[in-house]
Parts: sequence; C-alpha cells; structure tokens
Amino acid sequence: MRRLHLLLVDNDPHIKNRMSQTLENDFSLQFVTSLPEAYENLSMVPLPDMLITEVYVENESGLDLCRYMRNTPALRNIPVMFLTTRATLQDKVTGFQAGADDYVVKPFDGRHLKARIRLLARIKRLERRTSA
Repeated sequence: MRRLHLLLVDNDPHIKNRMSQTLENDFSLQFVTSLPEAYENLSMVPLPDMLITEVYVENESGLDLCRYMRNTPALRNIPVMFLTTRATLQDKVTGFQAGADDYVVKPFDGRHLKARIRLLARIKRLERRTSA
C-alpha cells in the first residue's frame, strides 16, 4: 500500500524534528516553513494526501489556508489538521469553522498523532467510496 504524503506547515525547527522522528517511518513527509510555500506546494502535482499546519505561521494565518483549500475544488477534499499551540475552546471552534477536519494541541503524543492521521485518511477513503 502507498504511504500517505503529508504536507507539514510549521516554522518551529523543534516541531519539525519531533514530527520527523514520529512520522517518517510511516508516512512520506514534506515540510514547509511558510504559508506562501504551502500555497505553492498545493499548486503542484501530485497533491499531498493531507495537510497538517500550525494555526499561525509567522504572521500568517493557517485558518486562511484552510478556507482557501475548502473553496478550491481541486483541494477541497484534502484532509486538514491543525497541530497547534492554540488551545482554547474558541481556538478549536474557529479552526473547525475554517474547515479543519481535526485539531490537535501541542505538545502532542506521537502515537495519538499517528492514530489521528490514520483516522482522517480512513474517513476520507470512505467518503470517496460513498460519493462515487
């Protein structure tokens, strides 16, 4: 079975290292450190299977990136997970209102993160089967 390709958007080098250690054996990873890089990667083929982003990268909004994806037909069905330090209930509600499929708060447990990624992938596969 093909490994899922994850596009990870975060400018914190410690998070990049932690995510690499946690995910690289199970998934194909591509890291970018800014939202312009994320937009550029989302315009290329092949598209990632999933986007995992911080809510705020520098002074840019991952919420806007998520809204963009939900309003772009070619990107609409790519699962989006926020992996963020933003932990209030309002932050989570705002993330889901922007179109996120999942919201995980840092610091994260690696086993939990992998399980959430696999769950999102399974949900999207089921959605594709039922809509076909």
